[in-house]
Amino acid sequence: MRRQIVALALLSSLATAHAQDSKTWMSVMLDGRKVGKLVTERSVTGDTVTTRQAIDLRVTRGSTPLVTHNEAVATESLDGKPLAFHASKTGSSQENAVDGQPRPDGTFQVTTRVGDDAHVSLLAWTPGAVLSEGQRLAIVAGGFKAGSHYPLKTFDAMKQEVATLDVEVIGDEMIDLPGGTERLHHLRQRLAGGSGAQSLDMWVNDRGEVRRGISPLLGFRMEVAACDEACATAPDQDIDVLRSAMLQSPRIIPNGSQGQAMTYRFHLRDDLPAPFVNTDEQQVKKLSNGDYEITVGHPQRHDDEPGPTPEDTASNPWVQSDAPEVIALAKEAVGNASSDLNRMRRLRSFLTSYIDQTGLEVGYASALETIQTRRGDCTEHAVLLAAMARSQGIPTRIVTGLVYAQRFAGASRVFVPHTWVQAWINGRWESFDSAQSRFDATHIALGVGSGDPWRFFASMASLGRMQVADVKISGSMPDFMQGPAPSQQPATPSFNPVGPVGQTGGRR
Repeated sequence: MRRQIVALALLSSLATAHAQDSKTWMSVMLDGRKVGKLVTERSVTGDTVTTRQAIDLRVTRGSTPLVTHNEAVATESLDGKPLAFHASKTGSSQENAVDGQPRPDGTFQVTTRVGDDAHVSLLAWTPGAVLSEGQRLAIVAGGFKAGSHYPLKTFDAMKQEVATLDVEVIGDEMIDLPGGTERLHHLRQRLAGGSGAQSLDMWVNDRGEVRRGISPLLGFRMEVAACDEACATAPDQDIDVLRSAMLQSPRIIPNGSQGQAMTYRFHLRDDLPAPFVNTDEQQVKKLSNGDYEITVGHPQRHDDEPGPTPEDTASNPWVQSDAPEVIALAKEAVGNASSDLNRMRRLRSFLTSYIDQTGLEVGYASALETIQTRRGDCTEHAVLLAAMARSQGIPTRIVTGLVYAQRFAGASRVFVPHTWVQAWINGRWESFDSAQSRFDATHIALGVGSGDPWRFFASMASLGRMQVADVKISGSMPDFMQGPAPSQQPATPSFNPVGPVGQTGGRR
């Protein structure tokens, strides 16, 4: 699966810079319920444009509120040249922040902070990549002729990556906004070369200012709309994103059967492209239009499954495998284990006990933060497990998907969003799940990535438009599980519903 645009990760691009000093308020809604606000301030001093943006969201997971606050500051020249950038997010117990400052040689010095920990690196700017003002200027330059296309490269400050988007001009439309009806240009953004399974629809005025945006998220319709301050800051409404993301199982899967190979039949609605991925443990077969057969079990090497990439061994702002604290904890956990398989098993077992508090209010914590707090859910388990494994030289990638639970959050026999780790062991990818204490055949993979929170949303975007039509136990799987049977309450995923400009998801 190639990378897809992530709905909430692109939310930030909806507040593009304005043609003069201004302050714009927007209301954020999921399926028509208000869940937050977005405010963008733009100022011009001499030949410098500064765009400041803040996004606040409040959703519920089960009975636990999850509140996130994200800020971004882009400093650019009047013609859209990037001069400096800043991004920060809070949704867990610590703030994560990135600051980029120019150097005389044309590179940027980037300081990444997680709580009190700071890491400095150098970044070579990708030619043509833009920040907020650059995006507005590119939209205006691209024009508004229906049927036309043009590329747009957006820079993600939090990840220090560039996404190349294809922008399609749909045409002019009359759009009802809270403040009245406006004639706007309808644009659609997709990741260049992607499947188009996810897209961001936006409506802009002649100055390239985004006035409305719509994109799918976890089975919801996410919408942002320009309005006045009173509208944007009105009280938020409760919406349970976790309960809405669950899929009903057509049958009970007994604990004693979960270590055997499973065959699932999924039905996808609305001509949805297949969101599943082939792995060394999972094979996907298309049966007919909208129907797919997923077989999980009997792990083996498949020729079409790519091996490790540099991304699978590298440290990043979330999976800080080069941090001394991570290295030390991994050494403690693996002890004298002599093989990568045994090291992974010891890391998995160690983390099952080390993270001793489940916290649904933790938005998405990095490996370093989880070491300090020993608190989190399945995403914190996966991020820390991947970091510790990479510190031992073991390539890892983080899988987002579904796992079966007999009961969860008041629901019975459901598949819930989940995250775990795959490690490159003896020439193939093998799964390890420290949150569940084991990996079994009720884990269904929807996407893999490097460990940043936005990959999760690309994989989860199809929920709400798929159904588990059938489940069959298809055979025994010797040596498939690594650990005891899981509890009936699996560690649940984190939802971090906002990211900086142009973020991408779901590698492969």
